[in-house]
Amino acid sequence: MRRRRYPSDTTLKEWALLEQLLPPPACQTPRGGRPEKHRRRDVVDAIRFLVDNGIKWRSIPHDYNIPWQTVYSIFARWARAGVIDHILHQLRSRLREHRGYCPHPVAIVVDSQTVRAAATVSKATRGYDPGKGTEGRKRHIAVDLGGLLVSVLVTAASVQDRDAARDLFSQLRQSQPQVTCAWADTAYAGALVGWAADALDLTLAIVTRPAGAVGFVLLPRRWVVERSFSWLMHARRTVRDYERLPAHAEAHIAWAAVTLMTRRLARLAAQP
Repeated sequence: MRRRRYPSDTTLKEWALLEQLLPPPACQTPRGGRPEKHRRRDVVDAIRFLVDNGIKWRSIPHDYNIPWQTVYSIFARWARAGVIDHILHQLRSRLREHRGYCPHPVAIVVDSQTVRAAATVSKATRGYDPGKGTEGRKRHIAVDLGGLLVSVLVTAASVQDRDAARDLFSQLRQSQPQVTCAWADTAYAGALVGWAADALDLTLAIVTRPAGAVGFVLLPRRWVVERSFSWLMHARRTVRDYERLPAHAEAHIAWAAVTLMTRRLARLAAQP
């Protein structure tokens, strides 16, 4: 058994939370399959190490005893199958229940963040954001009122917030149909407000800066999603976008959120 040596490695309490949320191995399903060659905990630890430290796939430490190609293949397969989204939703529900809230959020806060893209990001999925003066990609996220990630969508940086929001809200309506209210900044104002109400029965409230305000102002609701972005940026893989596929960039953000939630739940479980 490999000795846990990195800060990103799962503790026993964290692994107990994650293990039960992973899909059963193929060999245990009716269709059957070969037994898995590598321990799942080592695979999860290798993915978390990459996300936390921002390394290349080929630089995954050898002491995990797993070829980097295998780790990448499992990462991609779990992202494609919705495994990471399932884990994210389950962990968020448990944290909300611990706080005394309904497990499923009915109100969200949305915002976007533009980050630079590496040379590995294709021209077809990157763009220039004139507002930020940055060429790369844009993350559009929705969080609950406690700042926990609910949904993420990655687009080219040239995509306007209000345009991407239509896809983000439609995605939310499918995965979280109970959501009825969303807060956003003025970049989401205009026709989007009426469209959200008519097409999705979603109330979109625009939070504006106070008249005459100068410099930084702490705005109601909006500060929640800004804090969430800062949490996610603690994982170095999210500081810049390296992924050829936007779906993989979304998966890295989800893994960063899953690590944060798992650690919180493990700390809560350790409290008397």
